[in-house]
Amino acid sequence: MGGFEASSHCNGLRERIDMIAGTRHEEFALVDYQLLQSQGMQVARDAFRWHLIDSGSAKLNFSSALSQIRAAVATQTQVIWSLSHYGYPDDLDLFSAEFVDRYVRFSVAAARLLREHTDEVPYFTPINEISFFTWAGSGPGMAPYAQGRDAELKRQLVRASLAACRELRSFDPRTRFVYPEPIIQVVPPLLRPDLTAAAADATESQFEAWDMIAGLKAPELGGNIDMLDILGMNFYHSNQWELGAGRIEWEKSPRDLRWTPLSQLMQRVWLRYQRPLFLAETSHVGVGRPAWILEVAHEIAHAHTMGVPLEGVCLFPILDRYEWDNPSHWHNSGLWDLNISDNSYRRILNSPYADALIAATAITINASAGLAPQMLSEVGTLAVLQQSYKEP
Repeated sequence: MGGFEASSHCNGLRERIDMIAGTRHEEFALVDYQLLQSQGMQVARDAFRWHLIDSGSAKLNFSSALSQIRAAVATQTQVIWSLSHYGYPDDLDLFSAEFVDRYVRFSVAAARLLREHTDEVPYFTPINEISFFTWAGSGPGMAPYAQGRDAELKRQLVRASLAACRELRSFDPRTRFVYPEPIIQVVPPLLRPDLTAAAADATESQFEAWDMIAGLKAPELGGNIDMLDILGMNFYHSNQWELGAGRIEWEKSPRDLRWTPLSQLMQRVWLRYQRPLFLAETSHVGVGRPAWILEVAHEIAHAHTMGVPLEGVCLFPILDRYEWDNPSHWHNSGLWDLNISDNSYRRILNSPYADALIAATAITINASAGLAPQMLSEVGTLAVLQQSYKEP
């Protein structure tokens, strides 16, 4: 799967960002979806930009989303549509009842628009990464800059998500919901065993949003297990850190023994919820991209042996992206880099990453088929891939 970066919040400089516009994905939507198809990807994560669609007037304007919808339909790509990728309209107070009401209205209108273009089963991410949104939005890095109101913010985001889900299911009972959240591991500093419990509490906090949606926590918000449909696990090299300090450095050799393998993190989620799972976001930067995706593939293969029924993997971002607070700094994190030097934004396939992706895909295909990883040399990577793309 390929995920298009779609953050549209107000950043730490209190400036609105629009990553879809920043990568010119809206303009190149058909090209971008064709590129996905060229690499065997038939599923994508994309987004509506609520702040452009809802200006507070009686009429919603979805013109900003039409090129993406038409490109997805033209290429027969299944899309998981984010309804709010951190962003919301300028005139809204996130903590108000109006926020929930307008979000529900917008969500149902988005579903109605999709129905006009396709009769495929709709997949929505109601609000992207509620846990991360809460962390960033209760500090200086992201609107609403609600210092000290993290618990209140998380509850409001869950409340809005649940209200929209109920109305979307009423509009189309087939609707599926995807809830991406970071999966993390927090450890105490080496010389501070007294912080072990605090680190464990920080690790446990990753489950709060899912627990609320499922009604396992704060049931007064209206959650229930039927709402907790599909879980998306987001994992990057920065998702494990020392409490009160920096990240555990994945790239170091030998690696810090406190690093928890991805397969164990995914198993933890599966055993807790027993819901459909996929890796909703993962990628690395620069020359580390091939090594990262190969390790992810081996961890997925290991997770299969542990009984974790992973449904898929989304490379996110699929196109390179720039820093939220510094548009001149590009991460070199996509399967395609963008030529910004001549302002063409031409998509350039990163060959080492693409080659590693072929091998990684073969590893995961063999894992799901019950083949041992060492059989790859006998079966042949390309042969495995070609066979897989012929299957339904």
